[in-house]
Amino acid sequence: MRRVYLATLLSALLVFLIYGTIYSFGNKTRNVGVLKVGFIYENDEITPYTYNFSLGAKALEREYPGKVEVMTRSNVLDEKTEEPLRELIHSGCSIIFTDSYTDALYKLAPEFPDVQFCQASSEPLDFSQLPENYHTFKGRIVEGRYVSGIAAGMKLNEMIANHVIDAEDALVGFVAAHPIPEVISSYTAFLLGVRSVCPTAVMNVRYTYTWGNFSLEKNTTKTLIDEGCQIIGQYCDTVGPALACEEASHTLPVYHVGYNKSMIDVAPSSSLISTCVNWTPYIVEATEAVMNNRVIEEYVEGDVNGNDMCAGFERDWVEILEPNRLTIARGTQDAMDTAIEAFKKGKINIYKGDYTGVNPNDGSDTIDLRNGYNENLTFSSPSFHYVLRDIIHIEN
Repeated sequence: MRRVYLATLLSALLVFLIYGTIYSFGNKTRNVGVLKVGFIYENDEITPYTYNFSLGAKALEREYPGKVEVMTRSNVLDEKTEEPLRELIHSGCSIIFTDSYTDALYKLAPEFPDVQFCQASSEPLDFSQLPENYHTFKGRIVEGRYVSGIAAGMKLNEMIANHVIDAEDALVGFVAAHPIPEVISSYTAFLLGVRSVCPTAVMNVRYTYTWGNFSLEKNTTKTLIDEGCQIIGQYCDTVGPALACEEASHTLPVYHVGYNKSMIDVAPSSSLISTCVNWTPYIVEATEAVMNNRVIEEYVEGDVNGNDMCAGFERDWVEILEPNRLTIARGTQDAMDTAIEAFKKGKINIYKGDYTGVNPNDGSDTIDLRNGYNENLTFSSPSFHYVLRDIIHIEN
């Protein structure tokens, strides 16, 4: 009887082992090569900024169907990031990207050394004090701002040539989120792009003190239009400025230059062009680095400073979106193409000329731009923080 029991027991164990092996093999087969990639968005894809950032996730799914599983969390406030971040980690994500400015990523990174945390950069950081699995990245958007400014300047020249406005009345308006270097640098580059073809243009800037408030951005634009601005640019996250330009009922026409996405559908008769950071190259290549067990900064092509990376037109990290053929001035495309090629060859220093900049937080801190200023030299987020005297007016 003992032999019968023993044989039965051994048979049961054998069946259990075989079943377990098959089950385990089946699970491994389903998961082999599948990399989970997390995305945390501060808004949803309705807003231009998040929409543009999410294109990187969509590119991953197109590039690696069946090999990459994208997991997202949307409308996450900066101070609420830790919980969804932990959810993605515990769901098995090996790399996580976010478009927000939260500090949760580099605080949690030491706790999860096998996960790579990649964040759109916002301010210079000392990477010697940060974990190795925390990374930042951004395209040199000031290049796109400058080139889109050329499109705006060409339109002003057309209006001057057609006697719609006088040269000395060329006025650009800008809806700006916050008085921080990232924003100041961008609207300055935009105006200097305008002035590279229309040297009499000046700019009025109004701050909203928020990244995304549709009604406030729209009303701020209306105020700039009432002040006589013929071109409106923006560094804010909604289509409010574009819609305000489209609905403007003033005698003078008003045109709009967008950010993060084309706004021709919102403003078909007033939109000129848009520019954006192209996040896709970094997102795809950083994910490939994880797939291949490589260090991100050694694998991704771009300028490296510590665990921070940036690039511009030369690596398609910045884009000029399709111009509006109904509104763009003749010769604009050629002028923009010439500037883009010059950027690729390193021949344009945006912040150089007979200008004096003043730190808005310290009037004694000034800069003489006859010597130039090298942006993005040590970090991907813009650092120029001076308001140009006489040609940029803060209206708030």
